[in-house]
Amino acid sequence: MWRGTVSAAWSTITTLTRRFLETVVPPLVMLALILFVWQILCGRPGATLPAPSVVWAEAGDLVMQPFFDNGPQDIGLGWRVLVSIERVLYGFGLASIVGILLGALVGQSVYAMRGLDPIFQVLRTVPPLAWLPLALAAFRDSNPSAIFVIFITSIWPIIINTAAGIRNIPQDYRNVASVLRLNPLEFFVRIMVPAAAPYIFTGLRIGIGLAWLAIVAAEMLTGGVGIGFFIWDAWNSSRLPDIIVALAYIGLTGFVLDRLVGMIGSIVTHGTTAS
Repeated sequence: MWRGTVSAAWSTITTLTRRFLETVVPPLVMLALILFVWQILCGRPGATLPAPSVVWAEAGDLVMQPFFDNGPQDIGLGWRVLVSIERVLYGFGLASIVGILLGALVGQSVYAMRGLDPIFQVLRTVPPLAWLPLALAAFRDSNPSAIFVIFITSIWPIIINTAAGIRNIPQDYRNVASVLRLNPLEFFVRIMVPAAAPYIFTGLRIGIGLAWLAIVAAEMLTGGVGIGFFIWDAWNSSRLPDIIVALAYIGLTGFVLDRLVGMIGSIVTHGTTAS
């Protein structure tokens, strides 16, 4: 019996090791190659961009100490990212609720689709920052203006994908709802949302990515302590290494947000959406 237990444990370890090598090692190798080429290109005299060695020497403290707090405007990049994430969660959460409801309406009603879909298709092509002046004029404050920009940027893929999911609900599901005599609210909660969940979470993943892009751009113009304003302030102070470190924070945070939404979608839809 103990031999079988040891064999099973060894098999598990082997499988985990193989998965680790397949998923972690290739990105690390490519990252090392990119850093090597970057160092060669930017390490020579006269280079306009800092090499990785220079970035680490001048901005390594931003990596090693992400949560220092020396005052209202002198805080680590970890705190700045959290401030930006808070704004994203407000705007994206509101966009998720409104987007799913409007998407369900457009997907379920032919008249709503004819009336609203052309308007949505026009508005979704407006660049995010084009909304910022109107938001500042309406709210008279940078924080709700940034949240509105996130909302208006991320809502469109949620609406479009939800509507597509609703339109693709099998007719058998609708027949069952008719037999059970479900009212509109019950049909929405018990039939429409579960059946369209893969489409909805696809829209949510696209939306969270757009929301993160929008907040960084909006913060560059509205100020505050977010990661976007930090990049703009570093540019005005000619601190290119700080900007490069901030870009790494932005990329990693966006990756984590996307994976979180994908993981939640995979759990909710029982693996029918990619995590």
